[in-house]
Amino acid sequence: MIRRLKSLGSQFGSVLATLFGLSVVTFMIGRVMPVDPVIAAVGDNASQEVVEKARLAMGLDQPLIVQYWHYLTQVLQGDFGQSVLTHNEVASDIAHYFPATMELATYALIIATVIGVPLGIWAAVRQDSLTDQIIRVICLAGHSVPVFVLALLALIIFYAGLGIAPGPGRQGIIYQDMITPVTGFLTIDCLYAGDWDAFRDAVAHLVLPVSILSYFSLAYITRMTRAFMLDALRGEFIVAARAKGLSARKVVLNHAFPTIAVQLLTVLALTYAGLLEGAVVTETVFAWPGLGLYLTKALMNGDMNPVVGCTLLIGLIYVALNLLADILYRVFDPRVS
Repeated sequence: MIRRLKSLGSQFGSVLATLFGLSVVTFMIGRVMPVDPVIAAVGDNASQEVVEKARLAMGLDQPLIVQYWHYLTQVLQGDFGQSVLTHNEVASDIAHYFPATMELATYALIIATVIGVPLGIWAAVRQDSLTDQIIRVICLAGHSVPVFVLALLALIIFYAGLGIAPGPGRQGIIYQDMITPVTGFLTIDCLYAGDWDAFRDAVAHLVLPVSILSYFSLAYITRMTRAFMLDALRGEFIVAARAKGLSARKVVLNHAFPTIAVQLLTVLALTYAGLLEGAVVTETVFAWPGLGLYLTKALMNGDMNPVVGCTLLIGLIYVALNLLADILYRVFDPRVS
């Protein structure tokens, strides 16, 4: 019991230290960027008097330690400041744009998992065969080709060339603002509203960006599954299972796979966090109105409050999913506890 409490205390302390470091990093981002937040707020044509008044109002004339304390207290209250571009609170903008990013990442993870895990198992079972070589080449291509290249090629081929995919964006113009947001997932909201035409349009706009993100994630999930399975198949318990005369299918699915399921949970959790972060490029190419596009526009225009807010949010997601994966690891793997 004492050992478990010490472990939990150590883990909690590690999380606090990580969050503290994250807050320091995001604070410094707003200070070391070659963009004056005061000029970004008042404009390039503002007089020196206006600039100085704005600097005093924003507290940027105070020592860094004081500025950091004010920043930390605001963040703990969920206050990330105001966006210069949208004139809205950053927290409000994040709440508006983040569900679109989550929709992309969630569907991409589901597809990548459903395809990638069986492919990884198949490649491990057929180690060094032609099938294994083909799967490894597919995964290598998924890791080697930049996401923006795949996204641009997809638009050129399927939208501009063949005309079988809709253009960039989350919805066609005719369906804009027709569906009342409930969950933030447009496809689910369309089903909830009973608008099948809008649902089909939303799915059509999802196909290309989700395919790009899922292929990128599939490559990683497949490689990790293959590596885990190869290690499991070398175990003595597998030799014993085969010696009992069990079929290859039962050996793989009933004996080998359960031993790697917990490891896969960690991989999937971190992959999901990576999708939420990596959607920035995909959203920019497909003009997807999510957190990535919001962050890109803010960065290009020197609007630092959204940049800091989005960076902090992504960091928090990484920490939370990593912690969740660690907890699941301890719950489902008795060897750890």
